[in-house]
Amino acid sequence: MAALDSLSLFTGLGLSEHKARETLKNTALSAQLREAATQAQQTLGSTIDKATGTLLYGLASRLRDPRRLSFLVSYVANKKIHTELQLSAALEYVRSHPLDPINTQDFEQECGVGVMVTPEQIEEAVEAAINCHRPQLLEERYRFNMGLLMGEARAVLKWADGKMIKHEVDMQVLHLLGPKTENDLEKKPKVSKARPEEKDRRTAKDVVENGEAAGQTLSLMEQLRGEALKFHKPGENYKTPGYVTTPHTMDLLKQHLEITGGQVRTRFPPEPNGILHIGHAKAINFNFGYAKANNGICFLRFDDTNPEKEEAKFFTAICDMVAWLGYTPYKVTYASDYFDQLYAWAVELIHRGQAYVCHQRGEELKGHNSLPSPWRDRPIEESLLLFEAMRKGKFAEGEATLRMKLVMEDGKMDPVAYRVKYTPHHRTGDTWCIYPTYDYTHCLCDSIEHITHSLCTKEFQARRSSYFWLCNALDVYCPVQWEYGRLNLHYAIVSKRKILQLVAAGAVRDWDDPRLFTLTALRRRGFPPEAINNFCARVGVTVAQTTMEPHLLEACVRDVLNDTAPRAMAVLEPLQVIITNFPAAKSLDIQVPNFPADETKGFHQVPFGPIVFIERTDFKEEPEPGYKRLAWGQPVGLRHTGYVIELQHVVKGPSGCVESLEVTCRRADAGEKPKAFIHWVSQPLTCEIRLYERLFQHKNPEDPAEVPGGFLSDLNPASLQVVEAALVDYSVALAKPFDKFQFERLGYFSVDPDSCQGQLVFNRTVTLKEDPGKV
Repeated sequence: MAALDSLSLFTGLGLSEHKARETLKNTALSAQLREAATQAQQTLGSTIDKATGTLLYGLASRLRDPRRLSFLVSYVANKKIHTELQLSAALEYVRSHPLDPINTQDFEQECGVGVMVTPEQIEEAVEAAINCHRPQLLEERYRFNMGLLMGEARAVLKWADGKMIKHEVDMQVLHLLGPKTENDLEKKPKVSKARPEEKDRRTAKDVVENGEAAGQTLSLMEQLRGEALKFHKPGENYKTPGYVTTPHTMDLLKQHLEITGGQVRTRFPPEPNGILHIGHAKAINFNFGYAKANNGICFLRFDDTNPEKEEAKFFTAICDMVAWLGYTPYKVTYASDYFDQLYAWAVELIHRGQAYVCHQRGEELKGHNSLPSPWRDRPIEESLLLFEAMRKGKFAEGEATLRMKLVMEDGKMDPVAYRVKYTPHHRTGDTWCIYPTYDYTHCLCDSIEHITHSLCTKEFQARRSSYFWLCNALDVYCPVQWEYGRLNLHYAIVSKRKILQLVAAGAVRDWDDPRLFTLTALRRRGFPPEAINNFCARVGVTVAQTTMEPHLLEACVRDVLNDTAPRAMAVLEPLQVIITNFPAAKSLDIQVPNFPADETKGFHQVPFGPIVFIERTDFKEEPEPGYKRLAWGQPVGLRHTGYVIELQHVVKGPSGCVESLEVTCRRADAGEKPKAFIHWVSQPLTCEIRLYERLFQHKNPEDPAEVPGGFLSDLNPASLQVVEAALVDYSVALAKPFDKFQFERLGYFSVDPDSCQGQLVFNRTVTLKEDPGKV
């Protein structure tokens, strides 16, 4: 009955029934929310409206000191605190004043109580922001970063309603620019190109320099505008919402600043149990980019605490991918570097009565509603002896764990700090048979390395409470954990377990199959690292999870390759063409520009002889209306030659299939200009070309509602087409793996590592333009 009463109470606050039931599973949260709602009803004497209910839920779920509950509830119920912004300020205030009696006047000033922001003030602030950026706004129109205007207006009017500011920005921009035109809806124009001499000085490693992403008009910090601008300064950790202070906090921060000199420090901490994917590219760019933008440093730290799943090839591949994206770590470290210190701290935690040895089995610990441990209150000396026995190998795997005495934000009770594993470690061998967990290791390694900003994806938000708790329980420097949304792509799978299933099923060759979105796969397919970094910068960093369409990444690839991939000619379905009146006794040497739009980048030479090969689709005996290529009575030009060919005879085989064409040629300037110019090859190389399409047929192959049969049932049977006898001109004969070219009229291609002497293999990276047939 009590549960039903609580369910009714919570839904009365505006929670959905599902959210209310989930809240009831969390004993601590539901008790605090019930108390908050009861006190609010007593204050109001009536039902609670949804806006107030939402604030009460936010208060109950985020307040760590229940002594302050009544004080804050009275402000919410009386609508003195009536916005999320004010509530966050109030929670921050009580966190930063844990021991003091609250100074009401100071509290109300910090929380904006009684501050009224009028529509006129909002109008004036937005107008001032627009006037400041007016020339750029008129030039870029709707491509301008409107978030900049909102941010500047919000900086002036701290307590203004965000929706009202956005509405005012929309209205004033519309008044200034008028409705969007077709040009406004087109793709953003590329940044004006640097002068050739400047570009020549730019190397492939110049991917991100001084926090600025290549090919972007905005600096990386401007791309990160939003969450990153809220970040604390080094040493000001205590100003962060949710940060837990202790009597030792300020002394520890002072020591931290003495060690770091006030330097920004971040880290990229991958698990070496798989290959990095496109989501990791965002994490790499954010961690390394934020440090670089603030003249700081970034560690590459391997979270090597689970020897069962770690392999040497993954360590190497991760280092390679970080370097490939253009970043150099300040230092490469390993969680295993700190195993001795971590063990010593675990012993200290037991001494302080904050950890205990437990014998509940793994299945008993799963989920958020596990039974309380009967060993939670065992004597400290007993836990110390048992933990030493765990280290000496006196327990079987799963027979004992070390658990910490805390309840995490998601309601999980007493997370495991150490478990027994009889697996040799790649760096420490058989020295250890107990290994620390992520919940125990991560924050302490951050503390050891004096990380200032521990940047994590959103799923680690539930670990923030344990992060702060553990550092404070041991009285060590406590960094700040910031969470941001993951980057995902439609039509993609990045789960290590599921990629292994794809490999086992023969759907892909390995982790670097070009149809996957691992970084090794994207490199093999020919994606330039600059394009991936540009894509991450354009996506930006937000709290919300971002799922992007693959064609947006491909557009970034085209932007880079258009300026960096030299042109060549290739024919996928060759049709032989014999020029019966070839104008010379032997082949001619044709000069072809590497980049037709910029001939200062040089030329390459290709032979032009009496026998050439064209695409079979560039000829039709009976063309449909609008067909502009070779047909009876319809000549075409051959690109770069200055010649036009005209059909004279069609040679067919016994089955009626066209085997070759006989044509005559004339100078292009000796008659009417043809309707089209087509590519061709003469005296070509034979090569293999692999054409890739999406691996999956649906946007969300892991969603049972969209793909009831599971992701393995959603494979696209046409995801790979191999052309074994394509022809390519001799200009690419000396190409090496990962060299990139634009094959004229066909797309961008990269040399695959499967290539060998005399037999090149090319992967199509992307087509020249986005396929309009793609959703």
